[in-house]
Amino acid sequence: MLRVVCRDPHKPSPPTGFVVDSVAEPHRLALRGQHWFSKYALIFELDEEGPGRTRVRARSYGDFPGLHGRIYRALVVGTGGHRLAVRHMLRRIAAAA
Repeated sequence: MLRVVCRDPHKPSPPTGFVVDSVAEPHRLALRGQHWFSKYALIFELDEEGPGRTRVRARSYGDFPGLHGRIYRALVVGTGGHRLAVRHMLRRIAAAA
């Protein structure tokens, strides 16, 4: 998970806008970030589903305070951009598995 999402498991470099919040290898990777218009988190959890099978779940959280936050949320979440970005990450994870 660290290799795919953060490129180098020994020196994690998360996607732009995120920092590594916590790592519980091999089952959990939590990223967080913030800027003027929001505070957000992206958490990946892995569950063993059987021999050679792992389920990956991605949960995202965001707080968009104030008028600027609501506008930003409408642009990022309301347009589907957030969904596309998370699905792209999950496809990269599946391809690397």
